[in-house]
This record gives sequence, structure tokens and C-alpha cells, in this order.
Amino acid sequence: MRGGIRGISGLLALCLGVTVSDESNAAEWPQWRGPLATGEAPDAQPPTAWAEDRNIKWKVEIPGFGNSTPIVLGKRIYLATAITSGGEQTEAAAAASPRARSAPANPPQPGGERAPSGRRKGGESGGGGAGFGGRSEAPTAKTQFVLLALDRESGKVIWQKTAREEVPHEGHHAHGSFASASPITDGQHVYVSFGSRGLYCYDLEGNLKWEKDFGDMQTRGGFGEGASPALHGDTIVLNWDHEGEDFVVALDKKTGAEKWRQKRDEPTSWSTPLVVEHEGKPQVVVSATNRVRSYDLATGAQIWEASGMTVNVIPTPVAAFGMVYPISGFRGAALLAVKLGAKGAIDDTDAIAWKRSKSTPYVSSPLLVGARLYFLSGNNALLSCFNAKTGKAYYEAHRLNELGAGVYASPVAAGGHVYVIGRDGKAVVLKAADQPEIVSVNVLHDRVDASPAIVGNEMFIRGHQHLYCIAEK
Repeated sequence: MRGGIRGISGLLALCLGVTVSDESNAAEWPQWRGPLATGEAPDAQPPTAWAEDRNIKWKVEIPGFGNSTPIVLGKRIYLATAITSGGEQTEAAAAASPRARSAPANPPQPGGERAPSGRRKGGESGGGGAGFGGRSEAPTAKTQFVLLALDRESGKVIWQKTAREEVPHEGHHAHGSFASASPITDGQHVYVSFGSRGLYCYDLEGNLKWEKDFGDMQTRGGFGEGASPALHGDTIVLNWDHEGEDFVVALDKKTGAEKWRQKRDEPTSWSTPLVVEHEGKPQVVVSATNRVRSYDLATGAQIWEASGMTVNVIPTPVAAFGMVYPISGFRGAALLAVKLGAKGAIDDTDAIAWKRSKSTPYVSSPLLVGARLYFLSGNNALLSCFNAKTGKAYYEAHRLNELGAGVYASPVAAGGHVYVIGRDGKAVVLKAADQPEIVSVNVLHDRVDASPAIVGNEMFIRGHQHLYCIAEK
């Protein structure tokens, strides 16, 4: 076992609020944004160069399709997927089709005036998922919503558990999936949300311990679902913003029993909640269109709120230096640096340390490496780097010409490098520095929308059809 594993697992325990057991000492990517919820694996050293015939430890085909990130616990990888059967084309086949491969990185989105509450007028929910400016047909075939456990050494499936099998009540965006939310682990159990199909708790051998059903979402434009659960101590938090009644809910991780539920008024959002601590007290930050809000993790009482996000909020905030950084970038641009000691309504107060309204991401989440805050512009290969403490720009919207298509995957970092992976399987590796310096350009023969995971000397990249383990050979 590498010497840095125990140090990272201690940080993991502080971040997730878990008790570090011998088995969880090797848990280095327990949630979709990594051990620190920032996108960085601070003690890892994965390769900076790879190709289909270079530094591929293994490559396995994944049944079904999904855009969720794999998580890694010890010698196992856990991955959510959706397997469609019957007469319809499977998700994987649809994703690999010429139409999907030739699709623009930023397909036209449905327009329309927004109501004062932030919801669109004219009714846009229900039906099928939005296609390239339109809607796909409503699903007619059954889909299995599946959690996989794979062997980290070989990629072999150890167990496969179907949480639910049904015909989905609505579709999803043509670039989305029915398995877009990433699992999360406390070192003893794996928790996975399939949204309208429920939240599930499995032990490490695949035994179902409990499940919770919150009903059916009606997402904006039928775009589909995607927010992952957050975990801190004995509490799981799930955001439920859609075109119906909204809420954020906290559950006991041991039983699935509700601890509290807070009503919200938001249009559909896809942002995963972030649990952060301030002065020893955890709070839940939920980013959305109308307001960014913080809740007391213990009681659900609202602590502070701020406006300023754009529509269709997807990115998950990051936090450091006593501040949290909500961000979004569809039909506008917004980035706030909010002091965690804030109380009440904080618009136009000194609780907002700095802000930005240009070149922020639509789908991908920001990356925090030390004091450097990295983020993309829209779904484009335009990378910015700011000082998270001061808001000073090191560089802004630097074009990564080497990435031919758009970018949905969130950037990640390890070993003093930043990894940005485009939708066409091309990846750029840069030095984590004040100026953009490209180290390598790498290509895989698969489309990539899921954010990668990094553990030790390995990086796991989920393509539309395959899961890759990138390691020095």
C-alpha cells in the first residue's frame, strides 16, 4: 500500500464525515468530485500520456450506458449504468450512432420566456428528453437501473445489481443518460441515486440494505436527471429541484429515514449539494437558478441565500479558504465567492468576497488546486484559471485548440497536472501553473462525457462504451 493512502483517507474522513476503517484507508475517490470534493487527487501520480496502444492497463466494455463517474474503494470500482432492453436501441448503441457522434457540442436548447419564479411559461416538462433543439420520443422499452462492482486490477465485473426495472416515465436530453448521478461511499456501503427510480444503499457485497422512493421528477424540457447525493457523517443529502414541488432532503444513512425536508421554489437544476464545515458546524450548499442557499446539516434551517446564478444550473460548487464558489454558465455567466460565515440574504453585501460574470461553465464543474480555481466556458474548450482567494485572473478563456469537440467532463488534477477531456475522446494535460502550459495531448477511440476518477497511479475514464484504466506500463 502506498504511503500516502492513509494521509488521504484522513482528509477523506474530514470531508465526508466518515470513520476511517482499515478497508476505507484505500478509498481515494469516494464521490464524483474526489476525496476533497474539489476534483483533485492531491497525492496521486497518474500518467500524463496515453493512447489506445499506450499506458492502457485494461479496457472493458460496460453494459448499458451512463454518464456518471466511477468511484473507487480499495480494490473495487463502483459504477452506475442503465441497460435498456426490448425493441428500442440501447443507450450505448444510440450514443455510438453516427447521429450522436456528429452532434454539435452545444446543441440548440429550448427557448421561451421565464416566469417570475424561474420556471418557463408555456409548460416544458414531461414527455421525452430534449434532442438537438427538440424532443426525443417518450421511452417505450424497459430499462434496468444497475449498480456494478468491478475489480480494480482487471476491470472484471464482480457483481451486478438491478435496483429497478421499468419503462421510464420521461426521456432525457440526447447527450444525457438514465444513469448520470454518481455513487458515493462511506467505506462500508455504497449509495446510488437513480432519481425518479429511487435512492439505494448496498453493502460492499451487493446486498440491498434499504431504498427510498421520492416519486417522479418532471424535468425541464424532459432533459433528464443527474444530481448525485452528498454524504457527511451519518447524513445523506439529496436535491430534488424539478418542474413540480421542489425540496432538499436529509436522510439517515443507516436506515434511509428522513431527518428533515425543506421546501424550495426552483426550476429544474442538476447541481449536486456540497457539504462544508464552518467553525466546526456543517452546512449544505445547494446551487440553483433563483437562489444559492445554505442549510444547517443538522436541522435543515436555512443559513444564507444569494441570487446570481443562471438558468439550468448543473455545476457543483467547490469550497476552500472559508469560502464556497457556486458557478453556472447557460444563457449568462455567474461565479460567486461566498464567505461561509454569511447569514440571511447576502446580495450586495461584503459576504460576497468577489464575483465574475464571464466565461463560466454550463455542464462541467470547477476544479480547485491549491489556490487556483479552474473552470471552462460554456461547453467549450476555453479554460480559465483564477486565484480563489482574491479573484485575480491568472488567465481567462484560454483556447485549448487541441480539443476538437466540446467538453462535458469536469477537469481533474493530480501530480501537479490538470486533465481536461473532450467529448471526442481527446484529452489535454497541462501543468497546474499560473500560465497554461500543455504537457501532452492524448486520444481514446470513444466519446467521453463522464468526469474521470484518479487513484494512486491510475486514472479511470468512462467512455460511452468502455471503461479505461490508464496506468504506466
